[in-house]
Amino acid sequence: MGWNWLLAILLMMQPAERPDTLVIEREGQPIAEFRNKDYIHPLPGVPLVDDDKLNKLMDSVDKKTERKPVNAKLDGAGRIVPETTGSRLDRMSLKRQLYGFVFEGTVQKLEVPLITTYPKVDSEILSAIKVKRIGQYVTYYNNRNKNRSYNIALAAKAINNHVVFPGEKFSFNEVVGKRTKDKGYLRAPVIVRGEVYEDVGGGICQISSTLFNAADRAGLKIVERYSHSRNVPYVPPGRDATVSWYGPDFVFKNNYNQPILIRAYAGNGQVSIVLCSSELLEVKKREVPSASKKLPEEIRLDMNVNGREP
Repeated sequence: MGWNWLLAILLMMQPAERPDTLVIEREGQPIAEFRNKDYIHPLPGVPLVDDDKLNKLMDSVDKKTERKPVNAKLDGAGRIVPETTGSRLDRMSLKRQLYGFVFEGTVQKLEVPLITTYPKVDSEILSAIKVKRIGQYVTYYNNRNKNRSYNIALAAKAINNHVVFPGEKFSFNEVVGKRTKDKGYLRAPVIVRGEVYEDVGGGICQISSTLFNAADRAGLKIVERYSHSRNVPYVPPGRDATVSWYGPDFVFKNNYNQPILIRAYAGNGQVSIVLCSSELLEVKKREVPSASKKLPEEIRLDMNVNGREP
């Protein structure tokens, strides 16, 4: 017997006078209202609940009440910042209580039922995988270009403390997200089809390229990687990884049996990316050429495909 038929039978057994409105609250604050007349089909005889409208109400309540859990992370000194739990709507419990209000009508307020949600990375996991360095790479940039330097630091922050579990893939575009002005990215030189011009987020390819070399050194499986249409000054030839929101991505897979922690820092003209994991992990490292410590010239708009002035 379905919800609506059970509701109909119970309704016929109840007195005619019942409260029509139920206030849904969270911690004593109203977040939504449920009125019988808005959710019951206007049909003669047996009243039936409109489940489509009810689901839309629960979607709205879910958006207002959801609190996403926050992973544990390492601060700048390498200390663990503990995780925090989150919460989401217990849809089945709310549905039962709303149906109960329709045929019983004994309460006029309802504290929204919630389910606790837990972060993917807790302090215990983090403490186990922060101990062993399995891959590291350092590149350098000319910090006289403030916009490009700012973009580099912003992208480094976006991937810092990210954990890749066994069998998972890391997508640079998915983790960093779309590079927009709203997120703080600035206009700086980028390379497209051999030409140099300015665009929002210019410079972040230095982060993806540094990460590629660190991941390659650590023996991780490189799934997707593309080079720029011309050599870039911050890594050896052929060791770059260009990325674009509407174009190429950099993707690697954790082919080990332990989670991998990404630690990324950019500042004072240096990008440093370290990959860490558990002491139990047996690393199969690869030989990767290091980047030159010579401070590269800043990419300019008046450079041609070969990186020289016309």
